[in-house]
Amino acid sequence: MWDTIVKGPIIDLLDILIVAWLLYRLLRFVRNTRAVQMVVGLALLLILSWVASTLGMIVVGRIIRSLQTVWVVAFIILFQPELRSALANFGMQRRLHLLRGRSDELPGEGEILKTVERLSRRGLGALIVLEREISLDRWVRTGTALNAEIHAATLETIFTVPAPLHDGAVIIRDGKIAAAGCTLPPTEREAIGYTLGLRHRAAIGLSEVSDAIVIVVSEETRSISLVYGGEIKRGLTIEDLRTEIGRVLFAGGRKRQPAEVPA
Repeated sequence: MWDTIVKGPIIDLLDILIVAWLLYRLLRFVRNTRAVQMVVGLALLLILSWVASTLGMIVVGRIIRSLQTVWVVAFIILFQPELRSALANFGMQRRLHLLRGRSDELPGEGEILKTVERLSRRGLGALIVLEREISLDRWVRTGTALNAEIHAATLETIFTVPAPLHDGAVIIRDGKIAAAGCTLPPTEREAIGYTLGLRHRAAIGLSEVSDAIVIVVSEETRSISLVYGGEIKRGLTIEDLRTEIGRVLFAGGRKRQPAEVPA
């Protein structure tokens, strides 16, 4: 009897928390995407189904239940990229790093910051990706393999026009420049497409399907941005960029000594 008294409220509370968390993740997922209209339509169908069932409308209830099945299938087919992104983000939230250990250090950070500062000053566009736990092999293969040491001069040369690799992304892995001239997947969030250029959309797109940190230097405005987890922070100074990188790497609350920008 004691088990029944204790387990009943606990299970009910756990049930409510799980449903609330799933709804929260769903709202986060559909926010600023074309999927929001589909979710609203599906919610309306569910409400109409409940009303029809309550009032005993047999024919209307059957029609709505049939539409619900079609709606769910259409949702899965039409929004496959968004669903894939949501599942990837769900996996990242679990923090079960079974294959690769977590790295709280960023090798070559000083050289990267120095590069970003120089490129911003010169008005040269850049897209620098910092790989973390989730492998970026798929996108590394779209570029030219380098496996080079991280030096500001090397990175600056890559992004200097008319260098053949200047228009793609540089991916940094395990303290090395793994590849340059890489093609990244642009975000499919329509609202972003009207306000940001291709570099920024590509940075957001990659961050939606991985835990990579992406640094963007705008060729037009010379502004510096950092992208992580589908979110972008624009108009950063070098000090702001250093702080934001530290915030992402040390999200658990630990402190570190900030990297120095080489003179």
